[in-house]
Amino acid sequence: MSALLNPAQREAIRYLDGPLLVLAGAGSGKTRVITQKIAYLIGECGFNPANIAAITFTNKAAREMQERVGQLLGSRPVGLTLSTFHALGVRILREEAKALGYKPQFSIFDATDCYGMLADLSGSVDKATIRRLQGQISNWKNALISPDEASKTAVDDMGKLAAQAYAGYAATLRAYQAVDFDDLIALPVDLFRQHPEVLDKWQNRLRYLLIDEYQDTNACQYQLLRLLAGPRAAFTAVGDDDQAIYGWRGADVENLRGLPRDYPNLKLIKLEQNYRSTARILKAANVLIGHNAKLFDKKLWSDLGQGDPISVTACRDNEKEAEQVAMKLQAHRFEHRARFSDYAILYRGNFQARALEQQLRDQRVPYLLSGGQSFFDKTEIKDITAYLRLMSNTDDDPAFIRAVTTPRRGVGGSTLEALGKYAGERHLSLFAAAGEVGFAQRVQPRQLTPLSEFRHFISSLIQRAANDSAGDVIADLLAAIGYESWLYGEEERRVAQTRWENVLELKDWLTRKGDEEKKSLLELTQMIALINMLDKQEDGSRPDAVQLSTLHAAKGLEFKHVFLIGVEEGVLPHRESLDPVKLEEERRLMYVGITRAQRSLHISYAEKRKQGRELIPCEPSRFINEMGKEDLRFSGGKADAVPDKATGAARLEAMRAMLAGK
Repeated sequence: MSALLNPAQREAIRYLDGPLLVLAGAGSGKTRVITQKIAYLIGECGFNPANIAAITFTNKAAREMQERVGQLLGSRPVGLTLSTFHALGVRILREEAKALGYKPQFSIFDATDCYGMLADLSGSVDKATIRRLQGQISNWKNALISPDEASKTAVDDMGKLAAQAYAGYAATLRAYQAVDFDDLIALPVDLFRQHPEVLDKWQNRLRYLLIDEYQDTNACQYQLLRLLAGPRAAFTAVGDDDQAIYGWRGADVENLRGLPRDYPNLKLIKLEQNYRSTARILKAANVLIGHNAKLFDKKLWSDLGQGDPISVTACRDNEKEAEQVAMKLQAHRFEHRARFSDYAILYRGNFQARALEQQLRDQRVPYLLSGGQSFFDKTEIKDITAYLRLMSNTDDDPAFIRAVTTPRRGVGGSTLEALGKYAGERHLSLFAAAGEVGFAQRVQPRQLTPLSEFRHFISSLIQRAANDSAGDVIADLLAAIGYESWLYGEEERRVAQTRWENVLELKDWLTRKGDEEKKSLLELTQMIALINMLDKQEDGSRPDAVQLSTLHAAKGLEFKHVFLIGVEEGVLPHRESLDPVKLEEERRLMYVGITRAQRSLHISYAEKRKQGRELIPCEPSRFINEMGKEDLRFSGGKADAVPDKATGAARLEAMRAMLAGK
């Protein structure tokens, strides 16, 4: 065990006498505790790695833990489960599919697939309505509310529409032998409740559980953990009630409160030493979060020195704020000989990034925007690649459904339901099932004809893709399905044009790659799948660029220097989050922003914010006063003289000259 561990960390690692809650403040070394405990269980306690599961929320966190455990033990332990909740759910469902009436190779639908299904079921073309339905159904699933229960509780028209759509949605997914993202947790809970023998098997397999970011669990995840832990209750839950910021997506901080109730012998260990931030930053964070009602009392401290005071700058408007932040960042970087990647600019909502991006581009500051959409994640690109995926693997059921319905080819929902049911009974892919005589006997000729034509179309493309040039095949594919005209029929003209240009870019890329690398379209399809996976992997490598991110996306990250912008009433806290419960979550969000900073923290707000063509007066956020004023240094504001344009331009030019080393 590492000599670098503090007493609280060491106690948390060695405690095995019952359930344990580790209350881990920001920057207190929670990942170190989890990985060291895994190494301790295997190396010193003789646990079989196959009997241990560490569960987290992101693939990145799981990979980091995997690497650290491998380093501690000298090699990656065989059989150890280090995964996200959803990956564990997939593993359970694949292995136990038969008990739930699914084939092992069931399909997992993404949000886009589910959106299209709900659009059909609701009969709505309004995107906002469909997204509301999608969100409501997700919330019901995460709260373990069945379609029958949802219909009983629905009171208004929207609730009744959602409940009706939920029932149809669940039935359709089942018929397709498919699940959605929420089902990956909800279905294992159903499985364990309905089949005690299966639960017993998994309780004996996973004999020690470690759960990361416990405060972010929802009702469904909590039940899954309770079931897996069983009467043995051999687990370590690591969490922080002060960083519970995902209530809007179903996370319930009350799960922390529930632990002492459900496990009376629960041991509580607090990690309060912070290894990230200076004393001033932590003091401001502690004072701020002290305004929330506390589940557990804790105070972060650091021995990294006092550090610089926290700057608070009032700006004339949000455009001036963006300009000042960009210039201040450049000057700070020059003074401290820092890298661009040492800096992060954090904000409440993505809309705040626009003015920033413009200023950073103008001042030639490289930046990365968190949460940007990959080219291959665009709807139109996924539409076309669904055909390519199906050509590459006819067992790819989600690709089959997307291709046969986009654009529509005369195959309706009832036909697909019948096909899904037949495929499930025969343990076949949808493509294979559609070609069987047994299925043909179950449907009308008018239903079978378009399916048969689609199978023939895909089969001919497969044959051509192996021999003809990629450019020729993709061009003929686009012409055959009439995607361009379908787009212009579905979307407003400007949107359709943009989306079609993206499709043409894909076609040109496939043509060029095929010609340059002498690859067939099928080989290029495999390349796309790999690129898409790598895009989403977050391998930890970062170019030298300023990170722009929402506060929600920044959780778990740290930066030497942080600019926290738009700290105004109505923005942070958000204008729709002013009731006491939501306000506490907004305060926790501010706390998360503050505790991302290691060495310096710069807060700013606009006195006026542009909305449309108007400038709306703004007030500084209440959270600034709640931080205490002792370590804050204020500048800007109404008292400052507004420089004329010539003076402002001269200052900017002088700054650029300084940064260029002139």
